[in-house]
Amino acid sequence: MFLLQIDTLTPIQDTAAAAAAAVQTMPTEQELRFIDLLFKGGWVMIPLGLLAFVALVIFVERYLTIRKASKDEMNLMSQVRQNIQSARLESALALCRNSNTPLGRMLEKGLVRIGRPIKDIEGAIENVGKLEVSKLEKNIGILGIIAGIAPMLGFVGTIVGVITIFHEVSVKGIIEIGTISGGLYTKMITSATGLIIGIIAYVLYHILNIMVDRIILKMETDAIEFIDLLEEPGK
Repeated sequence: MFLLQIDTLTPIQDTAAAAAAAVQTMPTEQELRFIDLLFKGGWVMIPLGLLAFVALVIFVERYLTIRKASKDEMNLMSQVRQNIQSARLESALALCRNSNTPLGRMLEKGLVRIGRPIKDIEGAIENVGKLEVSKLEKNIGILGIIAGIAPMLGFVGTIVGVITIFHEVSVKGIIEIGTISGGLYTKMITSATGLIIGIIAYVLYHILNIMVDRIILKMETDAIEFIDLLEEPGK
């Protein structure tokens, strides 16, 4: 009886051992690496990479330029006011020239025209302000263009990939799920990349615009204060 139980359990144990061995020998799922996915995206990844590089270069260059222009100038207007009230125009001009900022150049243009009608001074300051703003906004619009182009370019890459897949199916005459699904997930990499680049460029575009708007507000406020200073009695 005991031997019969041993004979009965042995095949079951052999089956369990064989199943365990089969599980151990099964190939592990292939991991997806980011770099591999980028290479599988196709030729569309090249222009997308160029767009990402251009967006990064423009943002860094504009960010540093705007930060330099928006450095703390709270003391500049007060010092100019003190010099004007003390009739030291040359000192006020020297302060504006040494500041090397949009606000300094605006005030300098107004100072060299003191003695002329207020409308002329105000017009000169306004013209310089427009010129300085255009310098600050240089190339920022390109980020907006990249934000719109990148997602569309990525979608084009996906569409081209889908067309290629179905062309291969029509040539072979056989629909293979592995071929279609494998091709689709690699070709959709372009859409994902385009969307990511577009979103990042969109955010960077608005960050720079917000920074420029703050400088414009500061320039307009100080320009009004400067004009009011010239219109005070005794000036």
